Amino acid sequence: MVKKIEYLFRKLFFAFIIKPFIYIDMGVNVENYENFPKKGPAIIVSNHNSHIDTLILMSLFHNYEIPYIHPAAALDYFFNTKFKSFVFRKLIGMVPISRKVNKDNIDSIFDEANKILDNNEILIIFPEGTRGSNCELQQFKTGFARIAQKYPSVPIIPVYIDGPDKILPKGTLLWIPFIANVYVGEALYYDNTSAKDFAAKVRNIVWNLQQAHKNREEL
Repeated sequence: MVKKIEYLFRKLFFAFIIKPFIYIDMGVNVENYENFPKKGPAIIVSNHNSHIDTLILMSLFHNYEIPYIHPAAALDYFFNTKFKSFVFRKLIGMVPISRKVNKDNIDSIFDEANKILDNNEILIIFPEGTRGSNCELQQFKTGFARIAQKYPSVPIIPVYIDGPDKILPKGTLLWIPFIANVYVGEALYYDNTSAKDFAAKVRNIVWNLQQAHKNREEL
């Protein structure tokens, strides 16, 4: 019963607050939406320019799907107070992942993320690890690749987002109306390479989506 109430509030939160904010105040253009996952398990891997990236990607799902979408977020930033932990867990469905990886926690650091896939739900990961810039795609950390190693039958959907760094720039609360563009690549699967090589492969796909976007802008 508690879980049903939580899911209801999450759906209402997106239906009446987040989606109007995303689609009316700014606008979103999606290319190759047919590649976007319609059900889990799946892992969405995207570049990361702004905190609004998460809300943009989640808003692409139907309201009834929202409770089953879970963005991975930094434990030390989004869950460092009880209030923030409650808001980001209950209203958005985030799962915490520690950015401090060592030999003692490497096996347990992705436990909650693994449970998402075990429950046939969808995980969103920003493998740059921190907000960057649309102009420069940072190296991808291997966390999502390590998860993919454990779930080789789960599709990885690469995504490139352009615009959020202009809408809500890093280090400021200033909101600037601007259309966001989302480019969805074709799904791929873990291919038995090392986690480092697979992360680099997926980054290259996202980079290609970025370059294709830049080429369209220049036409």
